[in-house]
Amino acid sequence: MTVAAAPPSLDNAASMDRQDPLAPFQDRFVPIKDPNVVAYLDGNSLGRPLHRTLEVVQELVTSQWSSRMIRGWQEGWLHLPERIGDLLGGAALGAEPGQVILADSTSVCLYKALHAALSLRPGRCEIVTDTDNFPTDRYIVESIARDKGLMVRWIESDPAAGVTAQQVIDALSDRTAVVTLSHVAYRSAYIADMRAINEAVHAAGAMVVWDLCHTVGSVPVHLDATDSDFAVGCTYKFLNAGPGAPAFIYVRSEHQPTLAQPIPGWMSAADLYAMAPEYRAAPGIRAMLSGTPAITGLAGVMAGVELLSEAGIEQVRAKSTDLTRLAIALSDAWLTPLGFTLASPRDDALRGGHVTVSHPRAEELARILIDSGVIIDFRAPDGIRIGLSPLSTSFTGLWTALDRTRILASEALA
Repeated sequence: MTVAAAPPSLDNAASMDRQDPLAPFQDRFVPIKDPNVVAYLDGNSLGRPLHRTLEVVQELVTSQWSSRMIRGWQEGWLHLPERIGDLLGGAALGAEPGQVILADSTSVCLYKALHAALSLRPGRCEIVTDTDNFPTDRYIVESIARDKGLMVRWIESDPAAGVTAQQVIDALSDRTAVVTLSHVAYRSAYIADMRAINEAVHAAGAMVVWDLCHTVGSVPVHLDATDSDFAVGCTYKFLNAGPGAPAFIYVRSEHQPTLAQPIPGWMSAADLYAMAPEYRAAPGIRAMLSGTPAITGLAGVMAGVELLSEAGIEQVRAKSTDLTRLAIALSDAWLTPLGFTLASPRDDALRGGHVTVSHPRAEELARILIDSGVIIDFRAPDGIRIGLSPLSTSFTGLWTALDRTRILASEALA
């Protein structure tokens, strides 16, 4: 007979908080104003606001916009997308300067990146992605394939796991133009093997476009060192940049001189003020821009990237691993007896910054939890995601939230 291990106690969690080098960063966040919230465990969907963001936005409005007005463009605004992109590349993406730029929404960035990648592989007719990729990614792939007369080759991915390098290899052929995948799966938090997948795709003569939405600010990546081609990602999750904050695009420097992106605009023109009759793209990563940069949104991105840079992505990853490990231990002890199953990898090296547990009545239970102040999110058909943002989440906060989850679930399922 196997005796289940006792769950970590509240004292254990408190001890982890005392030893946490990132604990002081919790004071950088604006306190949660809703007194009914027990814990916010949805930072993998929308990060919490920073005090610094309030300061940056106020300074933008009162000292730049109201004082310098349109002169602000020439005095720094025009180059913010590249400047913040370089900071983000160094802090979290393993990218040398000149390869990351802040641009549009993630959806538009992905659309542009896929088109740009396809432009580098003319004559090839297939895009590869997986059946459980984030819905927007799948919709955009299908739309581009339809418009350009291409085929989509689907990898059948396990929602409780993710896409493996071998599955990618099995899907490749001399018809493959582009492979696009999420580095961290949005349901399970499974971390794909970026290096192995890049190597396999390049051996087949194709390009890779990575979605880093559930990666950036939580899991270190090394885009340059793994020979990545393109990547996109949002800034409003683990980077805490605010709802609707601009997303980013990474384009490997060697691809920049010859690519073509589908939404040219005057902000990506070689000479902004020539108002030339014909479009000529700016050199370098700026060619991926289209319309006017969202300066107020970029203020939030700057605050989030600066915070991450100060904390250090490796320390963030270490705490993220500890938080998710604690969530799994408590889930095993408290939720598994109630019919929950773990839908995320147990292996630390394969698990990103959230933990998903499944239950046949997950949608009902998620509503009960949220209404009772445990802010998680539901993912159809049966997943409850526990998002663990390392800079704003304490170990005791996580313990208290899962203790409340145990009590509420027990009552609802009785």
